[in-house]
Amino acid sequence: MTNFTKLRFITLGASSLALVACTSTSGPKTSISAAEPPTKQTVRLQQIRNATIKIEYAGTTFLVDPMLAKKGAYPGFEGTYNSHLRNPLVDLPLPVNEVMKADAIIVTHTHPDHWDEAAKQSLPKNIPIFAQDEADAAIIRKDGFTDVKVLGESTAFKGTWLIKTGGQHGDDQMMKSPLAKILGSVAGVVFQRAGHKTVYVAGDTVWNDYVDNAIKTHKPDVIVLNTGYARVLGFDGSIIMGKEDLYRASQAAPQATVIGSHMESVNHGMQTRQDLREFIAEKRMDPRRILVPADGESHNF
Repeated sequence: MTNFTKLRFITLGASSLALVACTSTSGPKTSISAAEPPTKQTVRLQQIRNATIKIEYAGTTFLVDPMLAKKGAYPGFEGTYNSHLRNPLVDLPLPVNEVMKADAIIVTHTHPDHWDEAAKQSLPKNIPIFAQDEADAAIIRKDGFTDVKVLGESTAFKGTWLIKTGGQHGDDQMMKSPLAKILGSVAGVVFQRAGHKTVYVAGDTVWNDYVDNAIKTHKPDVIVLNTGYARVLGFDGSIIMGKEDLYRASQAAPQATVIGSHMESVNHGMQTRQDLREFIAEKRMDPRRILVPADGESHNF
């Protein structure tokens, strides 16, 4: 191993997801389920940028893993591939004030590409925030936020169940190395409500038993995977999923729509949307069910 000790997720600021495919247009795009008229839709998912997504679920809007800074605001992650590039690599597809319109925030973990200094400074301090554990909740409270709760196995918000799922931010080799302390703990979340589509956001994890169990237990209709295949110097694997995991999910949940997210926005992501689309074609997966949305693109269910 070389250079993994150099990796640090820089503190930002002072110190640093069948559908009928829509025709591509400029700006935010929408795809609508043919079986459900617009007035009856209960789930809308919008890819914002990086791992940042918005989920409108039964009338409640959740903003997940907000990274709100302007393009190039932060240095690249040391000890990772392409660390000379500044993050985020692209601008937000919408004005930040539009991105921030939400009823609650979900932070799957506090790495700065999921909870950045711009989010800390821009979001209302009294907005409800859900963190993966008490340690992360304490970090968020320290930034001045006053309504911070911890996700559990049955957390309710405005009639929607938010169910925490596990994850592992890297392969087993990484978890046996000092890098594990830096990668830390991560979580995913399942959105559930009677009569509504079940949505599973896996978060920053590789494919493992946590993901298998979440799919078997909750039988999601929509699965969002972070598929940018982010890499650290000195290790062969990735710290999140990649294109092959889209196929795994399509096999594990043949009824579900699978979405690839968390791409083309941070320096260490090694797989592009085009990589995934070519892989989907190669594997003859249904592109109406396996989706790779552009930044700003929305899908309704």
